[in-house]
Amino acid sequence: MTTNITTNVIACIDGSRYANAVADAAMWASLRLGAPLQLLHVPNKAAAAVPPDLSGSIGLGSQEQLLAYLSELDAKQNKESSERGRLLLEAAQAHALKGGVLANPVQRHGSLLETLVEFAPCTRLLVLGRHGANSSADSPHLGRHVEAITRGLNCPMLLTKDYFKDPKKVLLAFDASASTRAAVTQLAHSRLLAGLELHLVLVGEDNHTHQEQISWAQALLQQADITVVTRILSGSVERTLSEYQAEFGLDMMVMGAYGHSRIRQLLLGSTTLAMIKQAKVPLLILR
Repeated sequence: MTTNITTNVIACIDGSRYANAVADAAMWASLRLGAPLQLLHVPNKAAAAVPPDLSGSIGLGSQEQLLAYLSELDAKQNKESSERGRLLLEAAQAHALKGGVLANPVQRHGSLLETLVEFAPCTRLLVLGRHGANSSADSPHLGRHVEAITRGLNCPMLLTKDYFKDPKKVLLAFDASASTRAAVTQLAHSRLLAGLELHLVLVGEDNHTHQEQISWAQALLQQADITVVTRILSGSVERTLSEYQAEFGLDMMVMGAYGHSRIRQLLLGSTTLAMIKQAKVPLLILR
């Protein structure tokens, strides 16, 4: 049965310093995948200002006065937030156009995660920054929304730093599990990394089984016009991958989300968030 669902690259645009990098990463992905680009802005609901002290008002109208004040305040904040979002989307749309990409701006109100869940069936790739507009740039923690999205959304996502450049060399963390083999197959049927140099790195024991699995992955990826370098390394997963990325100057890291080894703990447990936080390059998470 055929389907008419259009799959988009969706870029989460906000007022953070990550907005330009998100737009650049989404433009890169849109062009390589030949997929439409959608710019999405979901305003954060501003904290309501402190209402006036009505403790001295004991008349029957005091509660109505308070509710009327809060309603008026909420309407004003929503209007200002919508206008700010419109301007952000217009700027991102103009930026994309300069890069040769026609982007469709969309503004939605409500929960960002709920909105992304709604959009998930037509999302080919979700692009967002490591921090949101309400997070400190120097915070040791991920943005609250980013953490919730990473844990709760079942679609491929690209997490950017505050600067994005078109990658030439990419690291793929491979643990020979069924899920990482599925990630290899997914990449082999995609144009996203075609023509790039991919370092296929397995952190674990150098044995016959691992050598067979990594050779299988190499052959499949080479058929997709990807230059493949293979490595089997020992050590802790997080540290070994980070050091390898830095040593060879790799521009992006790729991981599957549902491995059944230490990689699984890396991406789904507490170390997942540490890896995203510490990564020096964009991180592509495949589902």
